[in-house]
Amino acid sequence: MKKELDAIFKSRSVAVIGATGRKGSIGRETLHNILLAEFNGKVFPVNPKAQVIHSIKAYSTILDVPDSVDLAIIIVPKEHVVGVVRQCGEKGVKGIVVITAGFSETGKEGEKREKEVLKVVQEYDMRMIGPNCFGIVNTDPKVNLNATFGKTYPKQGRIGFITQSGAMGEAIMNTAKELGIGFSVVASIGNKADISSNDILEYFKDDPNTDIILMYLENFGNPKKFTQIAREISYKKPIVVVKSGRTSLGAKAASSHTGALAGLDVGVDALFDQTGVMRVDTVEELFDVASALANQPVPKGNKVCVVTNAGGPGILATDALINNGMEMPSFSPSTVKTLKKFISAEASFSNPMDMVAGAGAKEFKLTLEAVLKDKRYDTIIPIFVPPVTINQLEVAKNIYEAVKDTKKTILACFMGAGFSSEGISYLKEHNIPVYIFPEAIAKTLETLAKYNNWLKKPKGKFRNFKVDTAKVSAIVAKAKAEKLDAIIGDDAIEILQAYGIQAAGYQYASSANEAATISSQLGFPVVMKINTPQILHKTEFGAVKVDLRTESEVKKTYNDLKNKIAKHYPNEEFSVSIQEMITGGIETVIGMTIDPTFGPLVMFGLGGIYVEIMKDVSFKINPLTDVQSKEMIRSLKSYPLLTGFRGADPVDLKTLDETLLRVSQLVKDFEDFVEIDINPFIVSPSKDNCKAVDARFILKK
Repeated sequence: MKKELDAIFKSRSVAVIGATGRKGSIGRETLHNILLAEFNGKVFPVNPKAQVIHSIKAYSTILDVPDSVDLAIIIVPKEHVVGVVRQCGEKGVKGIVVITAGFSETGKEGEKREKEVLKVVQEYDMRMIGPNCFGIVNTDPKVNLNATFGKTYPKQGRIGFITQSGAMGEAIMNTAKELGIGFSVVASIGNKADISSNDILEYFKDDPNTDIILMYLENFGNPKKFTQIAREISYKKPIVVVKSGRTSLGAKAASSHTGALAGLDVGVDALFDQTGVMRVDTVEELFDVASALANQPVPKGNKVCVVTNAGGPGILATDALINNGMEMPSFSPSTVKTLKKFISAEASFSNPMDMVAGAGAKEFKLTLEAVLKDKRYDTIIPIFVPPVTINQLEVAKNIYEAVKDTKKTILACFMGAGFSSEGISYLKEHNIPVYIFPEAIAKTLETLAKYNNWLKKPKGKFRNFKVDTAKVSAIVAKAKAEKLDAIIGDDAIEILQAYGIQAAGYQYASSANEAATISSQLGFPVVMKINTPQILHKTEFGAVKVDLRTESEVKKTYNDLKNKIAKHYPNEEFSVSIQEMITGGIETVIGMTIDPTFGPLVMFGLGGIYVEIMKDVSFKINPLTDVQSKEMIRSLKSYPLLTGFRGADPVDLKTLDETLLRVSQLVKDFEDFVEIDINPFIVSPSKDNCKAVDARFILKK
């Protein structure tokens, strides 16, 4: 991959096919940008209607170019792209970038055209970026390639940037330059017909000039490959992504079933969480995080100190930091003693440290020097609100002098200073990120903390339990032979038991007297359910009756349910299932649904109102490691209920964890299911009382 993409990103000769001298055209601007960046290689304009373009000899076709060509930038009408690509292959070109649009993004005709282009690319062993892309950039002084039609050549830096949107690519490059953020390589990949974001990620992995990777994504081509590459890279180089199309249908779903709870974006969040990728919601947040990563070390922990000359911003910062999971310990006694030597007695010697309005450059320097020695903090945030009487540049210089040798993370905030502030410019030039509002710093630190926690946690192992796959295969085969849409009832319970998942078994009754006898044998209280395969959602139908405590209550319930079912299914043979009632535990929900992009997603949540109303659930892409199963349980907001809330006994978390892993193995072993719902799975302090009460398996059609 490195050798193949070097021909594109580190080419020594470039042909611009479709170059023109007409101002404002893509052909002219692309050639102009290559020359303006002072490309360290040969440039060949190709246009059959021109002899000279931009004072450079032009050629009718690429076949007329006398030298070898590494890279061809193609900017010709879509109808001519296939022929031009073939000429590139005949010429021996190694890489091509097709800027021309009008391919798969436009519909079936365009898709057909794109396949024809790709076929030629593969025929000649070339590699292609695009079509329908913005172009590429490499700021390495040994290359200096700006093969885009944008107005900005980015500042040199150590950030690799991948974008699926050309317009977003240009906007991000423009903003980055204003913020002083530099790039190593920029790749606009367009339709990803050949080279995908995964390919460029892999290229960045070994690129010595790239330390940080930013991505703007609209979709995933091969999420499994992304998972493998991103997880490996994240341990060495941080990846920050803006993913568009963030729609949480799960929050709107009225149902508690796994498929309804899994919104369009659940799989994306699960993928990023499992690979250490930092997801941000906006392009603004992308820059906030990138600025911190490019200039400061990742904080070792979440303990923060705020130093400010204004009380209001200190309070704002505190609220934002705490709400984003940060901690703000008080100063050590020795720090307070040091501060009192030079700070006014009117100041509050607490965190946040408000030095009051009269504090200037000297006070910032001395205070920062004092708190930097305090081992309680991982990150220091100087917040400066510039009064008229204080020189901003002097404050900035003193902040830098105080922190320049520290290994702690420094993120500054200059409120109301304006983007043209000399102080802000000075700090940025000295690798101290500056934010306009403290809330942005808090959100950035939350993102970095998640990444740091991911780096620290063990990778985990996949467990493989001894199970009865033959039994499950037989149940599935029988259901398919009977052309059933779902496996429910006793068969569903048997599937769970075949995989070592504890479940409360059923006994069936076809009369009120038989139901009463079975109930007495099981021991009261019991649960009665209508045994009708057509009714998948029994609770919603009112087909489940719980806490039946006497034989007479069982008989009456049986007759009531029989009359009810007769109204809806008059020709259905009526029977019920009787089940022991599991008491003294907490209801949870375990399930699986198929995401069209990411495959099986395993779900866990607490039952009752926690899933119906609060949607307090966790999803992960299958299969699960033993670390991920524990994370699913602990990530719930309602997790404290499982650990012994307000004097209650904690549930058997070990059995719950093992149950999730067994479900994961079941999902991996059988691709016959599109959805699984184990609802409820009761967890109790006693292992013997941790059991699935009901389950259903929806089969692939």
